[in-house]
Amino acid sequence: MNARSESFPGPLGDRPLLAVTLLLTAAGVAMIYSAGVVDFPSVVTGLWKRQLVWAVLAVVAMWVTSRVPLRWMEWGAPWMYGISVVLLALTLVVGTGPGGTSSWLELGPLRMQPSELAKLSTILMLARELSGRREPAERLIELWRPLGIALLPLGLVMLQPDLGSALIFGVILVAALFWAGVPVFTIFLLISPGISLILGFSAWAWGIWFIALAALLYVRQPYLVETIGMVLANAGAGALTQPIWEGLAPYQQNRLLVFLNPQRDPQGAGWHLIQSKVAIGSGGWTGQGFTEGPQKRLAFLPEQHTDFIFSVVGEELGFVGVFLLLAGFAWWLSRTLKVAGTAYSDFGSVATFSFFSLWLIHLLINVGMTVGLMPITGLPLPLLSYGGSFLVVTYLGLGIVQRTAIED
Repeated sequence: MNARSESFPGPLGDRPLLAVTLLLTAAGVAMIYSAGVVDFPSVVTGLWKRQLVWAVLAVVAMWVTSRVPLRWMEWGAPWMYGISVVLLALTLVVGTGPGGTSSWLELGPLRMQPSELAKLSTILMLARELSGRREPAERLIELWRPLGIALLPLGLVMLQPDLGSALIFGVILVAALFWAGVPVFTIFLLISPGISLILGFSAWAWGIWFIALAALLYVRQPYLVETIGMVLANAGAGALTQPIWEGLAPYQQNRLLVFLNPQRDPQGAGWHLIQSKVAIGSGGWTGQGFTEGPQKRLAFLPEQHTDFIFSVVGEELGFVGVFLLLAGFAWWLSRTLKVAGTAYSDFGSVATFSFFSLWLIHLLINVGMTVGLMPITGLPLPLLSYGGSFLVVTYLGLGIVQRTAIED
């Protein structure tokens, strides 16, 4: 992580990365405009103007952040983390949201989603914690601090409840540990209770997994305390699967069930996925034409400006448009990864790789859910989906990436 690079000289940071970011953002504003072009009055019409304002504010926020030295960010990480945790706790008291959730805070005319700020602050806090170590942690007991840093916001977001965003904090933790040099086997043991929690829906699947885990622990022979702890943690996670499932809101249960079978509720929870597939499939090679998508214009495609903005791209721009968009994202992410790999600052390197992982998992889940490869979780598509909170936080993260490139 300490190898200097000659690819990013100068006070502007990585200028090609900035250029592609602005192009993707402009594409997002254009697609939000198209999402509002429908055959009857809609609240989506005109939202592109609001997104454009947010984009301007986001660019300013990125520029300001890129002027702040990394050592200042490292110093301020605990303060930002503490503020974001307080805001997450406030959502449980005065938060608002659809379907009985409490993910948003209303501040007069403004609405913000504290979980987005918490993703940013958790990345900075983990980077501070892990970059300050002389040697990477090898034992699970040594990971209690980074584990606690990630689990606190994860737990608060789960209580909102927002399962999609809660998952992201786990991804951030794993990414930061991996980039900081923690052995893969140690990370595997750390996430194994989560695997048990998922496989607990099937007694056979969980039984096979538990036997395989026990065999692996016998072969690798970690410390006795860690072995016992992993066995108990996995057994407990498997036992908690059913109670957690019963505690989910009905709409959350339906989202997971229709992922397995969209025809289970074609007029309800399965409607989103069915219409998304129809829209993308109808795009063909070159699409129906910008603003001309019939699924979108007739409002058969729900949440077409947020969660399913990718479906609008597929319907109106076709395979060619989707390919160019995904190629742009691939280049954007690869450039971010290059900054992480050549960073001189360990703090900046861990933070940059964590942002890379954050945006990558958002991209994979959002695109995956529009074509039925992932459950519908409500995670936005970076730079394209409508939403001020996520856009500004994304640009703040890009500001940190640019600062890391500047200090290289």
